[in-house]
Amino acid sequence: MKLRPSLKNLVRLAVKILIASSFLCGCTSSTTPTYLTKDASQAIQNICKTEYNIKIITKLSGSTVWIYMPVENIISKADKPEKSKEYFIIKKNIGAFEYGKLKLSYYIKPIPETEKLQEATLNKDIAEKTNKVFRVISRVIFSMERTKKQPKFYCFIVADTKTGILIKQTFYCLDLKKVLYQFISQTEFQHRNIQETEITFQAIGNKEGLNVNYKDITMREFIANQIRHRVLLKFQKPEVKQNADINKEIIKIVANVVKIYNFKDFLSVELNNIFTKKKILLNRAAILAKPVE
Repeated sequence: MKLRPSLKNLVRLAVKILIASSFLCGCTSSTTPTYLTKDASQAIQNICKTEYNIKIITKLSGSTVWIYMPVENIISKADKPEKSKEYFIIKKNIGAFEYGKLKLSYYIKPIPETEKLQEATLNKDIAEKTNKVFRVISRVIFSMERTKKQPKFYCFIVADTKTGILIKQTFYCLDLKKVLYQFISQTEFQHRNIQETEITFQAIGNKEGLNVNYKDITMREFIANQIRHRVLLKFQKPEVKQNADINKEIIKIVANVVKIYNFKDFLSVELNNIFTKKKILLNRAAILAKPVE
């Protein structure tokens, strides 16, 4: 079950906090690696325990490092509710690769301008814990041996074991390095760092990270999920005007993402606009020919 829209904004709040704190850890790296690739996930777990007394569970699956942090009472009431504008309703937003084709289906409907109040916020103690873990992740990444087998993806799950609320972030290792070295902006990193929120009964009482699918994330999955994430930000934040051409904006997102990662392992892109009942099919050449904005 997905969170109410007002709570979904907590993910973006969490990311802003994490990025701000991650700059504090510095961007220095030694010529001699402190951690081997095979020991990276365990190193993150050990440092969090010994230096911050924070319990996390970590797993290395292929080229993906998973970090699971059990907490309680992740949400608290904001002292001063934050106002926001809503111009679109998003009823559906999914995307996945099927036999070389990226298939995107979405129901995004323009609505009259609506003012909303963000009454919930991230618990300050949880935010502080999350920041510390993120610092450790950054520290290990910059102190790891440089090999082709170095983990590409990191998936950080903060799980409220009382309510079942999950805040999940998945990022590409090189993107973290780029934002810390200021090659990309913090805002751009927010768009690349895939944030998801949900409520699941499996998280309730789950302090050991059981029932989590610690799979190896593929670049195809990451690309599809980042596109979906950017669509959500563009129309939920929102980042476009009410009269924007939704199909064109989504095509821009697709072209931008595949070019960022020089991703060419696809044949075509199919857009299914459920609201207008319109389908658009573009081949790879047409997508790559689109300008990046």
